[in-house]
Amino acid sequence: GLEALMRWHHDGLGPVSPLEFIPIAEDTGLIVPMGAWMLEEVCGQAVRWAEELGIEPPPISVNLSPRQVAHAELVPTVARVLQDQGVPASWLALEITENVLISEAESPWNTLQALKKLGVTLMLDDFGTGYSSLSYLKRFPVDVLKIDRSFVDGVGSEGEDSAIVNAVVRMARALDLGVVAEGVETEAQVQALRQLGCERAQGFLFGRPGPAAQITPLLQGAEPDWLEPVPGRQPAPDA
Repeated sequence: GLEALMRWHHDGLGPVSPLEFIPIAEDTGLIVPMGAWMLEEVCGQAVRWAEELGIEPPPISVNLSPRQVAHAELVPTVARVLQDQGVPASWLALEITENVLISEAESPWNTLQALKKLGVTLMLDDFGTGYSSLSYLKRFPVDVLKIDRSFVDGVGSEGEDSAIVNAVVRMARALDLGVVAEGVETEAQVQALRQLGCERAQGFLFGRPGPAAQITPLLQGAEPDWLEPVPGRQPAPDA
């Protein structure tokens, strides 16, 4: 699968980190129209790949902020974009973080249930770093747990990290949930994750963030230069 990341290159300032503009967008409410625009772009790109390459593109995940999940127009927007673009719901995954689930209101549950009925995949991002109870995994209709990179960093070399990853993988299997390890940067981590039963991962080892044009050769079955594994540890991505 693929994950869509929002990036901003300002004509005067150059690249602006998401760590700077995303919190501002969240505070001002601009994250809602920005998120709708991103859904349009992601689904439109999936359609272009399908038409140009004659293949079914892999699922593309889009991050949702707490403000987006709380907004009344989220579900209608997702439904409209899927219909207007002619995109099967299985092509889209939506990622939320644990702080979305800890709201005492019923709105997160209702919203996630409605999204689930549309047929999109729901992923719980940065799993293990929030303050939510494990009971939320039973209550909310998530499909995939994404193990936070802070636990993946030491997998295979640090006993605590390996034990945590092992526990998450076993729990996910028992709950019939998928698992993805985030922030994988070395072959040693891949081997350790496989031994622990985690077969899906993402990180710099497999490819750095890039524009859609750089993804096309990968979907065509080629191995572009940007996909080469990154030797050793690298700085963490900015989002």
